[in-house]
Amino acid sequence: MRHQLGWTDLSSVRVGVFGAGVEGRSTLRRLRELTDEIVVVDDNPSVLLDDHDVLATRDGGLHALQTCDVVIKSPGISRYRDDVMALEAQGVAVVGGVGLTIHDRDRSQIMCITGTKGKSTTASLIGHLAQGFGLRVGVTGNIGLPPFDPDVADTLDLLVIETSSFQACDVADAPGIVVVTSLSVDHVDWHGSAERYHADKLSLTALPGAGITIAQQDSPELVAHQDLLGGDLRWSSPVDPWWTQHLGLVGAHNVANAQLAADALVAFGIDAAADPTLLSTAAAGYKELPGRLNLVAEFDGVRFIDDSLATNVLPTLAALASFEGERVALLLGGYDRGIDYSELIDVLATRDAPTLVIGLPDSGARLVAEISAVRGTTETALAGDISQATALGATWASGGGVVLLSPAAPSFSQFANWKERSAAFRDAVLNLSH
Repeated sequence: MRHQLGWTDLSSVRVGVFGAGVEGRSTLRRLRELTDEIVVVDDNPSVLLDDHDVLATRDGGLHALQTCDVVIKSPGISRYRDDVMALEAQGVAVVGGVGLTIHDRDRSQIMCITGTKGKSTTASLIGHLAQGFGLRVGVTGNIGLPPFDPDVADTLDLLVIETSSFQACDVADAPGIVVVTSLSVDHVDWHGSAERYHADKLSLTALPGAGITIAQQDSPELVAHQDLLGGDLRWSSPVDPWWTQHLGLVGAHNVANAQLAADALVAFGIDAAADPTLLSTAAAGYKELPGRLNLVAEFDGVRFIDDSLATNVLPTLAALASFEGERVALLLGGYDRGIDYSELIDVLATRDAPTLVIGLPDSGARLVAEISAVRGTTETALAGDISQATALGATWASGGGVVLLSPAAPSFSQFANWKERSAAFRDAVLNLSH
């Protein structure tokens, strides 16, 4: 259920914070400005969250949430969990911080960026270009601070919110513009099915009073599911992309992301964003985001590329396309959530250039077995960790190849997050270079 509530509606009511992670911390900071009746609950709690007691869900926490008027849920907790649905059934409004923020703010100044891949890059490009055109802009959500964090300014011309499918489920009020970067299958464990994932991911575009939807035409799956797209639908595809060279990004998919960002700003009313010459000026000084096709080092004729944020198939496909015709050692695998890798396996089987897939725990063994079962020229190997995989890749790619960490899987079980995985890869490269 989607509730049309804002932060201003929480004054002096009893509120639960369900999930004591990064977003939970910002939630608590915001709530302390509104009410003294706050309950914090987490499945695996630490002792305190910013000096506030945290209850375990299974040890009195769920009962405490049942006493609340409103519960603000962390995005990592599925809306389809039995305990979340039970709270709703008992009359407790379960909401998300992003939805509360959109309800309170001027929605004509809000731009939500969603999609299976490309969200962070597109959000950062919109923010950089908007600043280049003289706007006061905040780039928030998964890419930075939550949009409701007290440190996010109230006086902005444009609030950009990178919005995950987890967060979209809790938004009831349509933002002025929704930008959709791509569509594939992801997070089936959270949503319950691929069909529900697609519907939840694109639901921001179909809310009552939906505004403008800017969608990536170069995403075949998105075009195939255009019946789920609402609002004033406008398709984006690179037309005159020479200006994107000033961004310093790698890959055709990033050219498409840059054009998507420009089209979004045109929809927002920035006419200058339709002029490639003015765009090239605004693009100057852009800094690429970490974990997205970054060159870590180059030695012995080998380039080491960090694409650790590739947590599903689509970004890994885009990464491989960026090195078409080149010899690539691909570090593949991570937390196994059971998604379909058949498209990636087909691409690997038909790749013209020599390719070595090195499987990483946990899903690497399964992926290597599936890749080996398909006829093709792709070689395979297994590694116990990123350090070993990097060394194997460097030996195989010596004299003019690429070692590419683009795992097409989350980092959980081996690392706390993708940043830790990225750091481990960089450390492994550094050790090889000495």
